[in-house]
Amino acid sequence: MANHKSAEKRIRQTKVHRLTNRYAARTTRNSVRKLRATTSKEDAQKMYPEVCSMLDKLAKKNVIHKNKAGNLKSKLAAHISKLA
Repeated sequence: MANHKSAEKRIRQTKVHRLTNRYAARTTRNSVRKLRATTSKEDAQKMYPEVCSMLDKLAKKNVIHKNKAGNLKSKLAAHISKLA
């Protein structure tokens, strides 16, 4: 157990940050799945900027790696271009 006040505070902060990051990551993953499941090109094109923004925010906060965000955005763009 923590012996210092600062260590106890760090534990509290880490818990809050972890929950926030998990929520943001889960929400983003769900939107990526939703975009991949979309069969309408117009709907997918409307959703794409929002999903990209979410991925960029996660990468900026180091929740996911910036290359992973780039790979996901690239694959989603390819998926959208294949839609009729």
